[in-house]
Amino acid sequence: MGLRQLAETDLGHILEDDSSGFGWPITLTDPDGNINTDELLGFTDDIAQIIDPDTGQAVSGRLASVAIRIARLTEVGLTLPRGIADSGSKPWIVEFDDINGNPYKFKVSQSNPDRAIGLVTLILELYE
Repeated sequence: MGLRQLAETDLGHILEDDSSGFGWPITLTDPDGNINTDELLGFTDDIAQIIDPDTGQAVSGRLASVAIRIARLTEVGLTLPRGIADSGSKPWIVEFDDINGNPYKFKVSQSNPDRAIGLVTLILELYE
């Protein structure tokens, strides 16, 4: 097993272990309204401080993202989620609870796959 395969295996333990890793339940809904029925675990992030790209200063804002193994998405029959810029089209939806059990629903605004290690990071926007 090469280093890349080992790194992807380790990524699985880090992202999908819900007892000693970062594994957190995530629900994905594709633009056709199909909700994944297999459990997806990954890293979720929802923070209130971002860096203003014009000034480089920390400002109040909201940045939410999830990181999921590409192999797991493939296993459950999903394609890579992507941001859909057309506001008239249905987006990919991501749902997860925060650490206190409060549910949140987001749409995918940007998809950043890292095919070297097998990870996709989805940048999210609050969805109402």
